[in-house]
Amino acid sequence: MPELQNCPSCDKLFVKALRPVCDACAREVEEKFETVYTFIRKRENRRASIDEVHKATEVEIELIMQFVREGRLHMSQFPNLTYPCEKCGVKIREGRLCAQCRDEINEGLQAGEKQKAFEERKRERERARYQTYSTLGDKVRREK
Repeated sequence: MPELQNCPSCDKLFVKALRPVCDACAREVEEKFETVYTFIRKRENRRASIDEVHKATEVEIELIMQFVREGRLHMSQFPNLTYPCEKCGVKIREGRLCAQCRDEINEGLQAGEKQKAFEERKRERERARYQTYSTLGDKVRREK
């Protein structure tokens, strides 16, 4: 169900349904996209970097990067459109993280899982040891 919300761009009240911004801001974003796309579609501009596109079109760099992340600008057609990794800042062409940062995060997750499994095995051994001692104690008490 749609809800009322303030537009994060212009702070106007609007009904949030399909877009996260009001209609006026959505139209403005679409106009900026058309400006960027018209610029880089020209043969001589296809190898432009994001900075060069920004300087030529005056569209915000963040917005151009958003177009790339959303897949609205296809990287295969525009080989020099790169943006920074969100962790280390190295230039990338897809996703939010570079391969090295992704690998570091995955290694950290795997190490955490190994530690968790080790702790679980340790707890199981302690439970088994306690159950053995308690069973032997009951056996000794019954024999007396």
